[in-house]
Amino acid sequence: MFTGRTGLIIWVKHIKALRLVERYGTIHYVSKKMKYVVLYVNETKVEQTIAQLNKLNFVINIERSYRREIKTDYDTNVPDKTRFYSI
Repeated sequence: MFTGRTGLIIWVKHIKALRLVERYGTIHYVSKKMKYVVLYVNETKVEQTIAQLNKLNFVINIERSYRREIKTDYDTNVPDKTRFYSI
């Protein structure tokens, strides 16, 4: 039912052109100081969207988010280290 989403980090020259970026996906975060945008797009259209965004003259660089590759299953068998540091 829901399609997978992938995050793209888009480095831009100036923040004024964000309205053009809005049409390619959902803007999640904008950093005015560091001049980058976090944009979420459908997984099926990632390559097509990257190609279209690279054609824009204010785009410096585009990076993919590594969030899907990060392991989110945590082990509960880790020993408790707080007992070694008691007074």
